[in-house]
Amino acid sequence: MPRYELVSHALCPYVQRAAIALLEKDVPFTRTTIDLGAKPDWFGAISPLGKVPLLKVDDEVLFESAVICDYLDETLAPRLHPADALQRARERGWVEFGSAILNGIAGLYNAPDAAAFSATCRELAARFARIEAALGDGPYFAGARFGMVDAAFGPVFRYFDVFDRIGDFGILDGLPRLDAWRAALARRPSVRAAASPDYPDALLAFLCRRPSWLGARAQEFCSIAA
Repeated sequence: MPRYELVSHALCPYVQRAAIALLEKDVPFTRTTIDLGAKPDWFGAISPLGKVPLLKVDDEVLFESAVICDYLDETLAPRLHPADALQRARERGWVEFGSAILNGIAGLYNAPDAAAFSATCRELAARFARIEAALGDGPYFAGARFGMVDAAFGPVFRYFDVFDRIGDFGILDGLPRLDAWRAALARRPSVRAAASPDYPDALLAFLCRRPSWLGARAQEFCSIAA
């Protein structure tokens, strides 16, 4: 069995995707957490893009979460992608859709004023409505099978666990299938273990430091937590 080491950052959702895939495969791995604001020299030497996650497989280094997850799925059971090529391609598309949502979430916490924040909320709500239309009876994206789309969206919903502490922004309102999916992912052991127990407070502290409209709203709750 190869040795797996996941190089990560505490708040990175793409790291969580890779961690979920490793946990679903039930293989031992270690984590090395770095500060992206003060990257060690060894990290720059092995990370072509200067980003996490990285997966060390013995002496080889893989980068980009989609590549890492696909490698794990091709080499370790159980498979998280479907066997059928067409369905596999469809689900990979929804994984990329999840990445687009993460970009929208970054726009949300970086929005400089209420107008920009509201516009981003509307854009995200429209994207989540598209997912609502694609979901079936659950509990997971593909029904009873937990798959790579679920691994991609577990970290997405984790953001909203913290956003909900700050205010009701209406982004996920009126989406019953998505709400049930979110709850099922929150109960999944691999999703729960993909982030550290202090993740909610760490994310809230990160939001409080943003020079943005949401950052200003979050500061009240940071004061309460302190």
